[in-house]
Amino acid sequence: MTEASPNRSLVPERGHLYVIATPIGNLTDISERARALLGSVDLVACEDTRTTGAMLTRFGLRRELVSYHEHNEEDVAKKLAERIHGGASVAVVSDAGTPGLSDPGFRLVRACRRRGLPVVPVPGPTALAAVLSASGLPTHGFLFVGFLPPKSSARNAFLEKYRDFDYTLVLYESCHRIARFADEIVACLGPERSICIAKEVTKLHELFLVGRATEVRDKLGKTSLRGEFVVLIAPRNYVL
Repeated sequence: MTEASPNRSLVPERGHLYVIATPIGNLTDISERARALLGSVDLVACEDTRTTGAMLTRFGLRRELVSYHEHNEEDVAKKLAERIHGGASVAVVSDAGTPGLSDPGFRLVRACRRRGLPVVPVPGPTALAAVLSASGLPTHGFLFVGFLPPKSSARNAFLEKYRDFDYTLVLYESCHRIARFADEIVACLGPERSICIAKEVTKLHELFLVGRATEVRDKLGKTSLRGEFVVLIAPRNYVL
């Protein structure tokens, strides 16, 4: 009997960057490939070494961790790209989800691409795709804009600009501004606009609020505002 050859996709190659998606809440959402690579790359670049360290410990893994976040991203990206150029295998992760999507990762990928270094995506969880898929709002096209500016004037200007947009808008929002943003949606886009506000996706207290903007806003006011939020705004003429 011939022994099956090993799956090469589970073994990191020298001089490669691996962009690895990690669970957004439920740790069992980690893929076999992500787990294998995280346990065997030379080092892992991460937003918070404590968060990623705890995750790796849960999986029985130990790796060298390098702090890589919005405040040091430009400088560390160059240093990591040099290590990859020298033959190191490096994984980049965010605290949760897919790196580069409103999380650090873009600058490191760019630094590697500029040097002609291989960049390998290891797909997995991302909050925006999870909420889109379960919202009931149109998914044939969408615009993801991450976090809006904190000032109401800038947020209102955004809503006015995309009032008649033909596709679903996808945003992230903090627990500190979500109630105010729900009010801004009603005021700018009208009480009948179909929206979805989801929080703590894949976690124990996951919640989807879907319907007319006024209804969703009122239900939001009766729930805990702790956690992380994803907001979807449907095109103007869409009725759920």
